[in-house]
Amino acid sequence: MSEWNEDIISPESVATIDSMFIERVRRSGDRPAYKSYEREQNGWIEYSWQQMAVQVARWQSALAHESLHPGDRVALLLRNCPQWVMFDQASLGLGLVVVPLYTDDRAENIAYILNDAAVKLLLVQDAGRWKRLAPILGESRFLSRVLLLDAGPDAQQLADSDERIRLVSNWLPEREGALRRRKGGNPHELASIVYTSGTTGRPKGVMLSHHNMLSVAHGGVAVVDCYREDVFLSFLPLSHTLERTAGYYLPVMTGSMVAYSRSVGQLAQDLQIIRPTVMIAVPRIFERVYGRLKEQLSSQSVVARWLFTLAISVGWRRFLVQQRRAGWSPQLLLWRLLQRLVASKVLEKLGGRLRVAVSGGAPLSPEIARVFIGLGLPLLQGYGLTETSPVISINPLENNEPASVGIPLRKIKVKIGEDNELLVQSPGVMLGYWNNHAATRAMIDAEGWLHTGDQARIEGEHLYITGRIKDILVLSNGEKVPPGDMELAIALDPLVSQVLVVGEGRPYLTALLVLDAEFWPGLAQECGLNPMDPAGLNNPRLVAVVLKHIKNSLSGFPGFAKIRRITLLLEPWTIDNDLLTPTLKVKRAKVLQRYAAEVDRMYEDGLTA
Repeated sequence: MSEWNEDIISPESVATIDSMFIERVRRSGDRPAYKSYEREQNGWIEYSWQQMAVQVARWQSALAHESLHPGDRVALLLRNCPQWVMFDQASLGLGLVVVPLYTDDRAENIAYILNDAAVKLLLVQDAGRWKRLAPILGESRFLSRVLLLDAGPDAQQLADSDERIRLVSNWLPEREGALRRRKGGNPHELASIVYTSGTTGRPKGVMLSHHNMLSVAHGGVAVVDCYREDVFLSFLPLSHTLERTAGYYLPVMTGSMVAYSRSVGQLAQDLQIIRPTVMIAVPRIFERVYGRLKEQLSSQSVVARWLFTLAISVGWRRFLVQQRRAGWSPQLLLWRLLQRLVASKVLEKLGGRLRVAVSGGAPLSPEIARVFIGLGLPLLQGYGLTETSPVISINPLENNEPASVGIPLRKIKVKIGEDNELLVQSPGVMLGYWNNHAATRAMIDAEGWLHTGDQARIEGEHLYITGRIKDILVLSNGEKVPPGDMELAIALDPLVSQVLVVGEGRPYLTALLVLDAEFWPGLAQECGLNPMDPAGLNNPRLVAVVLKHIKNSLSGFPGFAKIRRITLLLEPWTIDNDLLTPTLKVKRAKVLQRYAAEVDRMYEDGLTA
């Protein structure tokens, strides 16, 4: 692209999210706003800002006939699509409070949230999702309207049998109305309740205002430039606050286009089709790509593997020179050749146009960062919490320290409290937890500092997360071990799909490992085992092979960080079996409870190698 143009809407000029959308329509009416794959048309459909405004007006008109009042809660159980934006903007424009739900969350969790937030209207993707939810939700005393987006025989039958249910296609008015602009919208009024997918206990409703999310989006733009010509590829669920603030509200603020990926399974194809310039992802995406690269390299020649390693080494040195952390080296003369032979081919699989990729939501392995940055991908790690709308810090392109989680956004203050806990003051800090004053007081102290629960250190401008207070394992000898870094390192091995390090109050460390389903058959045959027989998971030869892999993964860790025994599993930890949160974090307590007998067996006869 030859020309990049900035057109940023400041939060102060619009006050609310819905007013920002109207201002964007005024400024950029005919420019492309959204792109998505429509099954009915069997192709990609593009919407301009003006076309989106017309649709938002239709949704507003329909919502206005539902006896809803400002402050009432409405929810959506929808995959990423333009209709998500239409519903959100229409609701906010009427002063309603939006409650986003994860499409793959357990029905029990969704029912709890709908009742806890007293949701009056729910937009659901399809009949199948409503059928799974309805028996658990029962006759809710709050929910008076259910909208089904995807039409079909099942959906029509449900609508015919339940007066609460309407098909969106029948519910929306045919005529186009005018987009309503509120007078005197308060930036500090409640805009959304986002339920955190806590790894323990019931989810808590994080109350976020218009100002919370707009201030954080604007702070992000101040660190990483975004332009009208940028194309964002959206695949993290919009119910995730990172995607909502940085992948939805921020592009409205900058006038950038957003393309919605069809699914994570089709992400590789969509990258080729959309060719995004900006991508927001979680570390697992980069870990998967890295795992595929390692797998492909293993079958290539020694020369190919050597060239790949050299490309990363030279590319990394080039990055350090650009960041003014190293001096020029003659090996940099090889970069153009290595870029053509190696780096460009890898980046082309990501669309070939990425000028910035952001990783957030979980720690990014330094090894992963080094590989992609070495190949020329501008990869930035950030950090935040749902309770901070969510971004606290991010690495700037010109001052990127991959081992850190970046520099705090403007107007955000950080300090280190007791037990090295990171404390934060930010315009993005939530209004509090919905109907839970005790939890709010425990999270935000009397001086307004939010307690993150994460341990950190500050070096210069950069922030480094060193562990999680609640996740520290204390061995019976008093040694303290943060399991997160170890799990991150072990999970980089292609053989391992999921891992949990165990050792609280125990004499040594052990681990529960879920083997990768793709690699298991080959590994089993290599060890002379039948992959269809689960009994083979206890085979000493197999255990020895996996322990060797773990030892190699932890070679850079201190001596006490040694896994003595392991339990191998094939059944993955998922949202459905209640071992993962909707944001794919492992529920440590639930996993330990599920596999308590296996854990006890690993400690039966004391310390034996």
